[in-house]
Parts: sequence; C-alpha cells; structure tokens
Amino acid sequence: MRVSKSYTKLIILLIFLLIAVLVLNLSLGSVRIPINDIFEALTSFNPDKGTNHYIVLQYRLPKAITAVLVGSGLGASGLLMQTLFRNPLAGPYVLGLSSGASLGVALVILGSSLFGGYLGSLLLSKWSITIASSIGSFLVLLAVLAASIRVKNTMAILIIGLMFASVTAAIVSVLSYFSSAEQLQRYIFWSFGSLGDLSWTEIRVFLCIFAVGLLLSILSIKPLNSLLLGQDYAKSLGVNINSSRLVIIVATSLLAGSITAFAGPIAFIGLAVPHLTKLLINTSNHKIIVPAVLFTGAILMLICDTIAQLPYSVYTLPINAVTSLIGAPVVIWLLMRKKKLFV
Repeated sequence: MRVSKSYTKLIILLIFLLIAVLVLNLSLGSVRIPINDIFEALTSFNPDKGTNHYIVLQYRLPKAITAVLVGSGLGASGLLMQTLFRNPLAGPYVLGLSSGASLGVALVILGSSLFGGYLGSLLLSKWSITIASSIGSFLVLLAVLAASIRVKNTMAILIIGLMFASVTAAIVSVLSYFSSAEQLQRYIFWSFGSLGDLSWTEIRVFLCIFAVGLLLSILSIKPLNSLLLGQDYAKSLGVNINSSRLVIIVATSLLAGSITAFAGPIAFIGLAVPHLTKLLINTSNHKIIVPAVLFTGAILMLICDTIAQLPYSVYTLPINAVTSLIGAPVVIWLLMRKKKLFV
C-alpha cells in the first residue's frame, strides 16, 4: 500500500498542530508564561536564568513530554488491540495490564502499614510504587503470554485477559475493605492518574521502555494490515499468526504497562484515539494510521492536560476526569455525524 500525498499532508498538519498545542500547554497554567520566554528556555535549557525558565524546564516541560508519551502510547496500544481482536471496544488495558498494575500498587500502598517504620515509608516512595506497578503488569503479561501459547483462538485470549482483570480487581477490593481511610485516599489519588510527578531521570527510563514498545508496534504494521481481513487471509500471505500475535501483545504491554507504572491508569485515550483517527483518515493502511494515531493521541492528551491544569488557577483537576468528560462527548458527536466506525 502506497502512501498518497494527501495523507502525507495530513501527517504534516498533525505535526504542526502538535507543536502548537505543546507551546500552548507550556504557556498556560497558574502563571502565564510568554511564548518568547518558552522558546528562550527551550533553547538555553538553563533553569537558573529566571523563574519562568525554571517553571518551564523543571515542571511544565517534563509534564508535557509525559503527556505526549502517554497519549501517543495509549493511542498506539489501543489500535493494536482493536486490530488484533477485531473489536472496536478493545483498549490497551483489555489484557488486564492496568488491573495487574493496580494490584501491585494496592499491595504496596494498602499493605505498607503492616511493615511500619522506615520500611513502610520506603515502600510508599515514588520508585517503589512505580516498580510495584511494573511488576504487577509484568506478571499479568506473563500469564497472558502463557495462555496465548496454549490457546490458539484470539478471542479466547481476550476473555482470559478480562478474567485476569476481574481476579485482580477482586483482590484490590478485599485489600481496600481492610485498609484505613488514609491508605484508601492515597490509592485513590494514584488511580486518578498524574502527568506532573516525573523527574527527568524517570522520564528517561520511561522513554527507553516506550521506544522499545513503539519499535515493536512499527514492526507489526504489515501483520496488522493482513489481520484486517482475517487470520486465514493473513496466513495465506505468509504471516506467522502466533509470532505476530506475540509481538503485538508484548508491544502493547510495554506501552500500556510503562504508562500505568509512571503516570497511573489513564482512561479513555486508548479506546477513543484510534476511532478519532479513523474518522479523520479514510484508510485502513496501518502505515498511515499508526503515525496518525501517535500524533492524535499526543495532541488530545496535551489538550486534556491544558484543561486539567485550569489556566490562571492554583487548582488542578484529575487528568482521568478530564480525558473522559472532554473526550467522550467529542467521540459521540463525531460518530453521530459520520455514522461509520471503521473504514
């Protein structure tokens, strides 16, 4: 499938729109920063040159980069799952990765009081929560991969993933029932999701994992195009279904798992961005859809973050609430206008 000039122009337009939204996100907040100061801070990269430089480089830029990674990663992993399972309701967390991460975090936050003292405070550190979330996602991934080796039916894997999610959610409910109000509040705050808590060191680690997941997603473009017409057709083209399915699942796990570990469970984006992109681009070619989904997800996440930080106010809304409240009505409106979900 060749990429036409019109699609190339659309990708270029999305890139310029991403840059514009990124600058707007850096500019707006409790303190408005002039665009000139933003470009000066980004070119000098010296936080000691003034207050605005410090705010941009130490707070807003890391948060904006996190938003770009989260939006593009969830969009791409949602697209992978929807194509693999041929289900428009499939999302990046359909394999139970988010529930596994939530269980890991719940065991740390809700169980930290059992240890007390220094060990208890150590378990509540940011890195401990990130590691616990990663381990929870990884264990669920291993279980799903083991099931994918034994079970050849793709829909059966989807159901198994949903069952893992139910089991982990049940364990979290039991832990919550026996936890104190303070522990529950801390866990609930984590479940709201957050883009503004990452240091530059954490962003580097996040970016490395994200890059591996993105590379696997790009390598899966040809199998994804073949799977659109069914597994039998893909086999006739020489596609190894089992290995392709394994790569797609691992790519999704790396993207969605790392996002949940570093930013918490972010709702709506992974499910809706692929649909929004398909409404904008009238094609089924993943060579076009994958980059378009990356840019669309990043743009939408930056817009939601800009709204969540309530410009000119000291208050910040939970990012999960904004992604759902702003995004869901937009998708409903677009679907009612076009009345067509898939190309």
